[in-house]
Amino acid sequence: MPKTKGILGRKLGMTRVYDENGHSIPVTVIEAGPCTVLQRKTAEKEGYDAVQLGFLKRKPSRVNRPEAGHCKRAGCEGGFYHIREFRVQPDEAYEIGQEITLASLFAVGDKVAITGVSKGRGFQGVVKRHGFGGGRKSHGSNFHRAPGSIGCSASPSRVFKGKKLPGRMGNERVTHKNLKIIDIRDDHVLLVRGSVPGAKDGLLNIHIMAA
Repeated sequence: MPKTKGILGRKLGMTRVYDENGHSIPVTVIEAGPCTVLQRKTAEKEGYDAVQLGFLKRKPSRVNRPEAGHCKRAGCEGGFYHIREFRVQPDEAYEIGQEITLASLFAVGDKVAITGVSKGRGFQGVVKRHGFGGGRKSHGSNFHRAPGSIGCSASPSRVFKGKKLPGRMGNERVTHKNLKIIDIRDDHVLLVRGSVPGAKDGLLNIHIMAA
């Protein structure tokens, strides 16, 4: 069976496991797959090679007719909550309706890259957003959490592009690389060391790290 470059999953939360020496290891619990192949895109027809995967089944009553027809061609009743694409090699063949499982892609000890949308923090100042130290905390100080001087007066008489300033924080696409797989459970559950981007139940793209 050909291997896609990744699989879709959702974050269930964090916990800890213990190794053979009794050391505590923080892990993120992820429901990864199974994913259904809905479409095989080729360079001749679409201009690039990719496989389209559906994750988390949806009731037929919750799916519009175009999506229902698209999924029906893959032999699926209803639809999916998440549909994403993964690039593949031109010579890799996939069958429409084929199921991609966690065990067919990964093994314990593998390194993966996980992409998700980070938690939105709203509008934040420079201390929280960029880690500025702030001013003195002593009595009489009027400068605690302000950004301070942001530019020159006469030359260049402007603020440089990219200057770290207050603004919207979080809610961005973030990738964590080289996360080690600690365990794979039978019920499509993946345990990876450390934290991954996003909130509970957030969608994750789990990629195979290149050797």
